[in-house]
Amino acid sequence: MTTDNETLAERAKALGLYGLLANWVDVMDESWLSYLMDIEEVERARRSLERRISAAHLGNFKDMADFDWTWPEKIDREHIQDLFDFSWIDEAANVVLVGPNGVGKTMIAKNMAHRALLRGVTVKCVSASALLNDLAAQEGAIALQRRVRHYLRPALLVIDELGYLSYDNRHADLLFEVVTRRYGNKSVLITTNKPFAEWNEVFPSATCVVTLVDRLVHNAEILQINGDSYRLKEAKEKTAKKARARAARRKASSKKG
Repeated sequence: MTTDNETLAERAKALGLYGLLANWVDVMDESWLSYLMDIEEVERARRSLERRISAAHLGNFKDMADFDWTWPEKIDREHIQDLFDFSWIDEAANVVLVGPNGVGKTMIAKNMAHRALLRGVTVKCVSASALLNDLAAQEGAIALQRRVRHYLRPALLVIDELGYLSYDNRHADLLFEVVTRRYGNKSVLITTNKPFAEWNEVFPSATCVVTLVDRLVHNAEILQINGDSYRLKEAKEKTAKKARARAARRKASSKKG
């Protein structure tokens, strides 16, 4: 049976407190030892989370508590909420959120990424254009492979806004390499405004599109979200609110006159 002292020693080793371990016989019965382990573990966890959040490049996003589930014409709320248990990351499966502009795909994806970070998962969030242009800009095979490995490291790679721009064959081949090398090992979460049948418009004449989609969707969770743009709705509401405020000021001013 593991004693409390052995447990403390294991924690000290996990924390890399080798100076403490070298003098273990002298300190193992000290009352402050357990407290020291506690505060060191909490601080290490905090700093680790800060580093992972910084490396993830999430940017600004609204919390899922603010998501308007009633706005989209079609959305499987239960399916999306189930994805927040992250069993699909444990299984190295993929998630693809498909839908038109402004229905909340990016908001959902970034909330998933953030929750995954809080669970200790390493995450990288990048737009499709930034990812593909970054890889395409590398000069030479060695530089390219080094950069590809950058996108292979995180347990979850979020590729946002695929389908808003068109790319050439080289870009298609680069995305194929990233998806293929992560296939079966680590998860990819993609948001796209194009159904898979239209991906040949994103990568015109690219020969690898069919295989790319096949690798991506195998063992994947695919969610379709339909509806009008929520951002457009918010913009119209703000415009209407400002118009009402201006009308009220004019009415108040005319009464004073």
